Amino acid sequence: MQSLLAASRSSSRQLALGHRAFSSSLRRWQAVPTEKPVLIKEFKIYRWNPDEPEKKPELQSYKIDLNQTGPMVLDALIKIKNEIDPTLTFRRSCREGICGSCAMNIDGQNTLACLCRIDRDASKNAKIYPLPHMYVVKDLVPDMTQFYKQYKSIQPWLQNSNPPEKGEFLQSPEDRRKLDGMYECILCACCSTSCPSYWWNQDEYLGPATLMQAYRWIADSRDAHKAERMERLENEMSLYRCHTIFNCSRTCPKGLNPAAAIAKIKLEMAAE
Repeated sequence: MQSLLAASRSSSRQLALGHRAFSSSLRRWQAVPTEKPVLIKEFKIYRWNPDEPEKKPELQSYKIDLNQTGPMVLDALIKIKNEIDPTLTFRRSCREGICGSCAMNIDGQNTLACLCRIDRDASKNAKIYPLPHMYVVKDLVPDMTQFYKQYKSIQPWLQNSNPPEKGEFLQSPEDRRKLDGMYECILCACCSTSCPSYWWNQDEYLGPATLMQAYRWIADSRDAHKAERMERLENEMSLYRCHTIFNCSRTCPKGLNPAAAIAKIKLEMAAE
């Protein structure tokens, strides 16, 4: 019995020694994480609080380590809000350039914060403002009421009082391709708020985003109200305030071309 116990203890010691040797050899081959160098960048962000109307808008500075945050401007804003200043206000949702919520002016250009990469040159500060020439709700949040009202005015839905017998509207591949470059619009308002004509006549001029969506339905072969849609645009302000400055096409974060859609509306109306 004693010999059996001694043999058991001996085998246990050998197993333990073997396990320690195996573990130590593993540690030798494992990669050792290295400390990333500190890369501090300054972000100057527009701040205005409606609860303090006597206080003028200002740029507030925040400094963060770029090696401790994600690559996009939205990542930096989230880090600032979570770790430095919870009062910072901005819109966000999908983080994938789909919802259009995080549209703002970053370093002088209207774009989506979730698609805009941080310039890793720490010697240059980043300046972030809300979309220009719109009323500000708070900080980086613009009032989109007028923009959505204009979008609603074009009746952006399929209108056809003669439904097909088989229960669905058929469309040829050629007709479907006419909608490419327009249906992808996410209504972020980057294009409209970069347009000087929209700045000056926002109360009457529909702006690039809404006009591109208007043409999206004019060009749709399944829609039966093309004439009525074009008739609503037949006035001095709704469409013809566009002076083809092309700011809208240059700034679109989705790479769309609202100016081309507006030109096609004018061409079709001239042909009529």
